[in-house]
Amino acid sequence: MALTDRTETITRPWGAGRLAPYPTTVRRPHATVAIDPATQLGVFRDRAGNVVEMGKHGTSSGTETSTTTNSDSQHDQGHDQDSTQD
Repeated sequence: MALTDRTETITRPWGAGRLAPYPTTVRRPHATVAIDPATQLGVFRDRAGNVVEMGKHGTSSGTETSTTTNSDSQHDQGHDQDSTQD
């Protein structure tokens, strides 16, 4: 069995043409992030070790109720959804 030379064509990935330089970066005020063992939340600290407030974030919750209109077939199944957000 003889080995033959293969010529492979290297093509540029299709997404490479869509790349652009990163925009100007902004230095954020925190230097480290650690998990508070009591609250299980991230604690952001600046370079001096002071806690940096990162703002408040809302919470959300949702419920879903399954309904079946035909007891001998699963094809007639539907559901209701609702959600709330702070």
